[in-house]
Amino acid sequence: MEIVYVYVKKRSEFGRQCNFSDRPAEINVDIQPDPEQILNYIERNPVDTGVQCAGDMSEHEVNTERFEMETRGVNHLEGGWPKDVNPLEMEQTIRYRKKVEKDENYINTIMQLGSLMEHCIKQNNAINIYEEYFEEEETVEVTDEAPSAKTINVFSLVGLLQWLIQGAGGSATETPNRPELVLRPSSPLVCLEYNPKDSHILVGGCYNGQIAYWDTRKGGLAVELTAVELGHRDPVYGVIWLQSKTGTDCFSASTDGQVLWWDIRKLSEPTETLVMDISRKGILENALGVISLEFEPTMPTKFMVGTEQGVVISCNRKAKTPAEKIVATFSGHHGPVYALQRNPFFPKNFLTVGDWTARIWSEDSRESSIMWTRYHMSYITDGCWSTIRPAVFFTTKMDGTLDVWDFLFKQNDPSLSLKVCDDPLFSLRLQDNGRFIGCGSKLGTVTLLEVSSRLCTLQRNEKNLATAMFERETKREKILEARHREMRLKERTKLEGKEEEPKEEAVEEKPEELLERVQKEFFDIIESELRRKERAKSNPQAGRSIIALGSPHIALCQCCRVGSLLPGNEHALQRAAFMPLSPTSPASYLLNSLGPESPPKTQDPNHAFYQAP
Repeated sequence: MEIVYVYVKKRSEFGRQCNFSDRPAEINVDIQPDPEQILNYIERNPVDTGVQCAGDMSEHEVNTERFEMETRGVNHLEGGWPKDVNPLEMEQTIRYRKKVEKDENYINTIMQLGSLMEHCIKQNNAINIYEEYFEEEETVEVTDEAPSAKTINVFSLVGLLQWLIQGAGGSATETPNRPELVLRPSSPLVCLEYNPKDSHILVGGCYNGQIAYWDTRKGGLAVELTAVELGHRDPVYGVIWLQSKTGTDCFSASTDGQVLWWDIRKLSEPTETLVMDISRKGILENALGVISLEFEPTMPTKFMVGTEQGVVISCNRKAKTPAEKIVATFSGHHGPVYALQRNPFFPKNFLTVGDWTARIWSEDSRESSIMWTRYHMSYITDGCWSTIRPAVFFTTKMDGTLDVWDFLFKQNDPSLSLKVCDDPLFSLRLQDNGRFIGCGSKLGTVTLLEVSSRLCTLQRNEKNLATAMFERETKREKILEARHREMRLKERTKLEGKEEEPKEEAVEEKPEELLERVQKEFFDIIESELRRKERAKSNPQAGRSIIALGSPHIALCQCCRVGSLLPGNEHALQRAAFMPLSPTSPASYLLNSLGPESPPKTQDPNHAFYQAP
């Protein structure tokens, strides 16, 4: 390394300029050798001397002009809207566009860029970029492919799943076995949700009833927590972000029977409270514990909750009184409703998962679900709709199985049943593109699955077929509900008529007369039974209740209300085996043949997911 020192002084301080010239050599000092000094030295023999035959080399470095390189990425979101403008709100976007278009800088910029873009616009007009080069080739039908799924990866230490919808574009494939960030709450987390407007912010519900939110840019510790005395009294099983201008509003639900609204800028107290008391009296002791929560951004005033008692409650936040906020209830499960989600294509229909079945409901039919799966041998723990196909949904079970249902393809059994692991599966989440599924097990491992293209590709006329299926099943349930109401009204009228009849004066009977009358009634009953048995032996067809519906020989069983196609035109109620009707059979309902003594629908596993025509 060269050592350089720079002197700084004025030119006048250097003195007179030096003039150099050549001259011959001259001796200034001549020191003669001293013979006495030779006694201090000895001769060294032998002498080692190194010799280098190659020429001396010197190291030099040469480099051209250096340019520093750095990697940059560009990400474009729809419109590049500011945070206070919701891209989903049409009025806000139109108002913001008009404001920008009136700006002088915007007009000048457009005029300057117009000349640069003119060439590209003319080029696009001259070339058809949408031209089909392979129109004559036959298109491959996706429906020919069998449903399938394969495991992509297995992660550990996870109990809840939530896909990050919008991110900065970073890749997580470099360290698939190590989390990017570990959140450290004060109490075990039960639920967690990303903020749809800012992917760095998350909100979660804790087991002790607190609500906490994190900013991933500030580390794994919670930025702020709610007060224990002002929050939930039980674990928070659901928390969802609301669509607001600020993007800071959310609401939570717990098994204490309360739904609380929060603003993360001020978590000291909830902004609003609703008690899930279906009697509409607002008594917390009578409230039903909430275990699942559902909110559709396209319906900002409505939300639904699933309770521990198997009841689904539909609510309207903007109602005037707390009693009016509870709009409707749907009862159908024998246990807690673990999953609740609206169909992304038909928000009027929603999916519930509880006990041993998964059910599909319609808001127009409150008495019963319109479709349901058969009863399984193990509990169903979670479920969700496909984000691409309106007729496909997924369920997980306690035996570690993932079931894929396509009710346009098969109704009685799942289209695909995959054994993911030996441990119970408790959580399920589907990515927006519908191809990747995350399944969380009891031990905290997550299995990432990729489904086949058939399960994540919209089929031809699938929306129309699904719409027809939902409408047909809803209409069928409405007819059954009307019939049940009519039967109950007749029974109530009979009871009221009997009560209004004048009561005869009771005559006090003697014990001997009372005993004689009871004995006579007993023997009369025995004789009638003996006569009935004799008639049954002589005529085996006697005693059967037949419903003749005529061509095309379609019968409806009163005991389980499952239709069947019979070789004749008679259908005996004692028959045990039935063949469910095809969902596309062009037959009428023919429900007027039901007698007033028809019992309610059975949940026979052999007839589950029955589709009436």
